[in-house]
Amino acid sequence: MGRRTVNLPEGVEGLVRELASEGESFSAAVARLIEAGAKGQGTSRRPGYVASGEGPDDLGRRAEHYLRDLATSR
Repeated sequence: MGRRTVNLPEGVEGLVRELASEGESFSAAVARLIEAGAKGQGTSRRPGYVASGEGPDDLGRRAEHYLRDLATSR
């Protein structure tokens, strides 16, 4: 297990103590709360459907333009 020194503002330290489960150490509470907060932020990995398929890079911004051109060319 890694060991780190972290300086917390008094308000954050008080919040950790307030949210710690009964009998939970301060370090365990900090680790649990950091993990919960990180999970709440979502993932930084892009979903597989992003940028899938073929077409111009600006399709999302210029979709109406491309559709209009396609409709008038036929």
